[in-house]
Amino acid sequence: MAFDRWATVPRWMIVGEWRAHPIRIVTAMVAIAVGVALGFAVHLVNASALDRFTRGLATVNGGADLRIEAASERGFDERLYPIVAKTAGIAAASPIVRRHARMGKKAIDLLGIDVLRAGIVTPVLLPRPNRGDPVAVFDPNSMFLSRAAMMGHHVGDTAWIVINGEAQRFRIAGAVPGAGDRALGVIDIAAAQDRFGRLGRIDRIDVKLAHGMDAARVHGSLAAILPADAVLAGATEDGDRTDALSRAYRVNLDMLALVALLTGAFLVYSAQALSIARRRPHFALLRVLGAPRRLILKQVMVEGIILGAAGAIAGILLGYGLAAAVLRLVGGDLGSGYFGGEGQPPLLFSPTAALTFAGLGLAAALIGSLLPAIQAARITPTVSLKMVGDAVDPRRRPAILPAIVLAVIGIMFALLPAVRGVSLFGYGAVGLLLAAGIAAMPWLARALLAPLARKSSKSPVVQLALGRLWGAPSQAAVALSGIVASVGLMIAMAVMVASFRGSVDDWLDQILSADLYLSADGGVPFDRAAQQRLAHVPGVRRIDFGAQHGIALAPNKPPILLFIRDGAMPPAIGHVVALPPGALAVRVSEPAARLYGLSPGSTIMLPLGRRAVPAFVTAVYRDYARQSGAITINGSAYDRLTGDKARGEAAIDLAPGANVMNTMAALRRALPSTVADIVQIVPTHALKTRALAIFDRSFLITYGLELIAVLVGLAGVAATTSAQTIARTREFGMLRHLGVTRQQITAMLGLEGALLGLVGGVAGIVLGCGLAQILIHVVNPQSFNWTMATRLPFGLLAGVGLALVISSALTAMLAGRRAASADAVRAVREDW
Repeated sequence: MAFDRWATVPRWMIVGEWRAHPIRIVTAMVAIAVGVALGFAVHLVNASALDRFTRGLATVNGGADLRIEAASERGFDERLYPIVAKTAGIAAASPIVRRHARMGKKAIDLLGIDVLRAGIVTPVLLPRPNRGDPVAVFDPNSMFLSRAAMMGHHVGDTAWIVINGEAQRFRIAGAVPGAGDRALGVIDIAAAQDRFGRLGRIDRIDVKLAHGMDAARVHGSLAAILPADAVLAGATEDGDRTDALSRAYRVNLDMLALVALLTGAFLVYSAQALSIARRRPHFALLRVLGAPRRLILKQVMVEGIILGAAGAIAGILLGYGLAAAVLRLVGGDLGSGYFGGEGQPPLLFSPTAALTFAGLGLAAALIGSLLPAIQAARITPTVSLKMVGDAVDPRRRPAILPAIVLAVIGIMFALLPAVRGVSLFGYGAVGLLLAAGIAAMPWLARALLAPLARKSSKSPVVQLALGRLWGAPSQAAVALSGIVASVGLMIAMAVMVASFRGSVDDWLDQILSADLYLSADGGVPFDRAAQQRLAHVPGVRRIDFGAQHGIALAPNKPPILLFIRDGAMPPAIGHVVALPPGALAVRVSEPAARLYGLSPGSTIMLPLGRRAVPAFVTAVYRDYARQSGAITINGSAYDRLTGDKARGEAAIDLAPGANVMNTMAALRRALPSTVADIVQIVPTHALKTRALAIFDRSFLITYGLELIAVLVGLAGVAATTSAQTIARTREFGMLRHLGVTRQQITAMLGLEGALLGLVGGVAGIVLGCGLAQILIHVVNPQSFNWTMATRLPFGLLAGVGLALVISSALTAMLAGRRAASADAVRAVREDW
């Protein structure tokens, strides 16, 4: 019976409150929707791009049960093939030569296969010849193209394929129907070895297991017979390697997108807290009439559930549309460079992801409503019926212990290691320290305002403003929480990006010391004769050649780059260890050191032949370009170990007085005609500008997410300030009765807003700089394996602080003009 008596009260109060203050409710709802939409959209785009990337990789790999792959681009001896084929438990094996090639301006994967063996092991790679030409699959001049590679060509056309600077002519004899949207070409394996200088070498052996055979057992048998220049891989290793390549980037984007959702949670808190403060007499009346505390608690939580559910549903719909638009306009790359490929990947809708992000939105609204709900349930009816004073006694010192506890736990989280390459505890530390900053605001506001409150002023405006802030601490804390949340997160991201960009800028100045840089697309090598011609070009004072090759150190990790340098080694971070007599010296990049547990004095085994070569790590160097790591070796040592003296890039110092453009033209004329058109010769300043442009493009989505989070936060701050001001109409009416003019009330509100903006801005900037240290020194090293120095964008910090003070003051003044314009008698009528 008691339940029936109060059953309709929540509905009446919800409808009445939302009808009276729709803007504040809609702002909080939009904040939740934007947070959910951004997180869901980023997840869908990344998942769609990763799915296409994985399917494309599976196409090239052919779907074999196991694969033996070359540890480097040099391949391995083809005599390994019959040994593998005869291993117990293997039904069939298929040798493959794989080359990265160019067909015109299009990059393709060119596979040389044994058609008879591939038909058993990897039938998806089988070519389909044109009708009437069934033996074309064995013709050394025939090539078969996938649908993506065929674009612009037809069966029967002649196409030129360029590999390592050598151009070869093929006839397009048919298609590769199983290749999907991957740009793929297939030729006979004998032709591939003969025409591209791979005699006696292959790059892969695909393996089909016998029926019922245990894969782990065969895996062990093969591992025992493999030389150092071959590694064993399967579906598990493929998944681990593909996932590891972009996992940190994807998780970081998801976390960054959820910053807006976190801001939304604080806006829900602000909206609900203001609503509770305004409705204190209503809740007090319900308590006097016999309503239980749990009804008040339920009332506020139901409001939060409705608000969160509406925001979550809108966010899922908006996020799906946003993801579709991003894929259509930008593609799945998002500026990162992780997911190559042409065309637009199909958008994959994930019900699980939709429910997850919707649940996060609902949880954010519930968390934002929890504290106001508890405060509403604790309202004392006798004090609140006439809305006397603030909900918190201003004479009571605010508690600081909860903030200290949260900060200590956050610091402990920051000291914990990453989880599978993702800085989960680092992000947890950011959330805990943000919560600590919010929890400390009542205490901090009193501490900062206390000196002003103790000083008397002849100006009634100043006295009224300070008296209000001092006498209503809970409402000041509500306004400050939204300011600190939005400003703190914005400053943290801004400082992190500024530090990263500044570190990249300094690094580029270190490594780009020559006047010109020459490189060929796809690492096309220059033989010794071409190197000599380039070295004797007029205007060239010094030229240092180099090359880079991918090598596999672990089957479940992305390949690492091996840099061959004829000139100086990259500058070291920290100390350089003396090289032991007779040892091979290498330097490793910071990501390589972290990924493989290396340090100066360590030994690493390099797969440079049938036997792995031990190399001594003399130093670690900084490298922001290769997250998977890099190793640098001296060119003469590499030549001695491999006999490979070809190089694919060069750093060039010009002679005094040499004309840059004339020298660049002369260098291009000295190159072989087959590679002259695909070689880039770039001045240092242009290369640095291009590198920074790539950095900015890779952070474009970061800038966008940061801007949206800031706009949502500032909108919430404006809504909070405006709502607080409008709710004080009766207070302004009383002041009008006491002789205070409208202009003085407006000035008082402007001063209150400016002080709140100043306190919140200072606290938010300090908190943001602290959070940035977690992002810089914990999240980045754990996620991307590199470190950087903190750089504070002082201009941005000052601009944000000033803009916050001005916007808070203007918002309060504009809302105050409306509230103070009400009739003085009508404004105080409810109190009599």
